Amino acid sequence: MQVNGVIGIAGVLGLLLLTGTGIALVRREAVSGRWLLVASGLVLLNDMLLTNAYGLLPTFIAVSDYNWQGKLLALGATLVVASTPAFGWRDSGLTFRQESPGHAWVAMVSVLYAGIFLGLALLLPNEPASPEQIAFQLTMPGIEEETFYRGVLLVALFRAFPERKELLGVEWSWGAIVSCALFGLAHAFGFRSRHFQFDPLTMLLTGGPSLIAVWLALRSRSVLLPILLHNFGNVIVLLV
Repeated sequence: MQVNGVIGIAGVLGLLLLTGTGIALVRREAVSGRWLLVASGLVLLNDMLLTNAYGLLPTFIAVSDYNWQGKLLALGATLVVASTPAFGWRDSGLTFRQESPGHAWVAMVSVLYAGIFLGLALLLPNEPASPEQIAFQLTMPGIEEETFYRGVLLVALFRAFPERKELLGVEWSWGAIVSCALFGLAHAFGFRSRHFQFDPLTMLLTGGPSLIAVWLALRSRSVLLPILLHNFGNVIVLLV
């Protein structure tokens, strides 16, 4: 059993619940405890499946250097959650239909998002990529992570933090900010060598751009653009 992984996700959930509790102490009506627990359960389920139940599940895809199995399991769980009446595919953004009232703004923001990752690709050194690495980065991270973080988890967090404020043409809540923070923590926070470890640069490079992805998901009411741009960002680093 991967004990470090269990302790790491416990730390993330502790931060999530602590954040919700802190906001509730200031404004009780600003937090739904029931939906905060639902969101916490989703984070735990996603992490558990990504890690193959922290190493307890047998590995069926053993010929790969990449976590196809964990990603597919987590994606399957996300699709099941989105299929339930409490969430729904449409409310979770799992649709090709784009409902943006300002397509020009969406296009400009999409170009900005892609430009950020192109700039990073030009700045950061990289080694030649294998065909499997390209195939994995072109599919799994964007599809699995965006349907979860900008899909079902965002639905749960918006209900956990129901207060809204319109900004830049979309309605924001603490749920949107928390979803970005959780996405960043998934990449930058963990437990290793008997200590919690946090990488601020990784947090900035993942949690920061995810604000743009959230805006796109809220504006278009679909995770399609976040998926495409996420996978573009992952692949362009390998190709430039």
